[in-house]
Amino acid sequence: MTRVLITGGLGFVGSNVTVSLLKSGYDVIIIDSLINSSKKRLIDINNILNLFNSHKKGKLFFVKLDIRNSEDLNRTFLKYNEKDDPIKAVIHCAGIKSVEESVSDPLSYWDVNISGTLSLLSIMKLHKCHTLIFSSSASIYSQNINNPVTEKSLLKPINPYGNTKLSIELMIEDLNKSEPEVWRISNLRYFNPAGSNLEGLLGEDPKTTPTNLFPIILDVLKKKLDKLHIYGNNWPTKDGTCIRDFIHILDLSEAHLATLNFLLENKPQILILNIGTGLGTSILEVVNTFNEIDNVFVPFEFDKKRKGDVPILVACNDLALDTIKWNPRRTIKDICIDCLKTIKL
Repeated sequence: MTRVLITGGLGFVGSNVTVSLLKSGYDVIIIDSLINSSKKRLIDINNILNLFNSHKKGKLFFVKLDIRNSEDLNRTFLKYNEKDDPIKAVIHCAGIKSVEESVSDPLSYWDVNISGTLSLLSIMKLHKCHTLIFSSSASIYSQNINNPVTEKSLLKPINPYGNTKLSIELMIEDLNKSEPEVWRISNLRYFNPAGSNLEGLLGEDPKTTPTNLFPIILDVLKKKLDKLHIYGNNWPTKDGTCIRDFIHILDLSEAHLATLNFLLENKPQILILNIGTGLGTSILEVVNTFNEIDNVFVPFEFDKKRKGDVPILVACNDLALDTIKWNPRRTIKDICIDCLKTIKL
């Protein structure tokens, strides 16, 4: 079976991508520092796999490791790079991702995100592992662009987190230019992943105070917060609240699988793709969708606008649809229902 290494493989995105690959027959080596995740996710992943009865499912390995430690990372490649079964590809999900935290502590973001990627790429090059999928972000786009956003739209992040993501993309592009005949690379620009797997085991579970909409709503429902604060009700949108492109985590995971298959089956290249639904949902529409579900009510109040917010950010996903033959299938209601599976009301 083909071996794939996933950095940050116990995080929200990484764990769901891991399950998708294992179900498709890939062996997966998870590397995770456990800074923003928990080893309990390994148990959850195995519990999901036990429900999936198939002889073709892959094998799972785990290494606790900070990828900034090049020596330990090199030893991991040496250990798992078996002669007849080397690590064929890397999916790079590791990193820290809070926009607000990056503003207050930018040096940590430059250290963890940039230093970690530099270490990873160096070790990949050393071991002649030339296939990479990078978890990038829609945060690298400019505030002042037309929607839907294409891969050719202006890149101009407004916070340190977005700066690190764009810098990594540039680093990867430079690496590709140095040996374009060997590298198979894709930068996947996520929009707003949310939801959980169908069993409710792999939802978004930040160790720190949540900053994304869906974990905040779940904290309100769990009575950890009194209400949801919606920042602004006079944006130039249909109901005055911001519009975002929310993509179900299972659709996002399937996009990784489709991208990996495409890269391994085609000639060396660098592929940049928006991974979103192409549909915009307002914050108020998300709240109302939750409230349509039995026994669910999300109290909220409007607050002043936040600096740096934009009224609308929606992906044009045409390139992904055409290139990797992938199509997002879940709705915003699916996201809400699957989020609720992660908690007991």
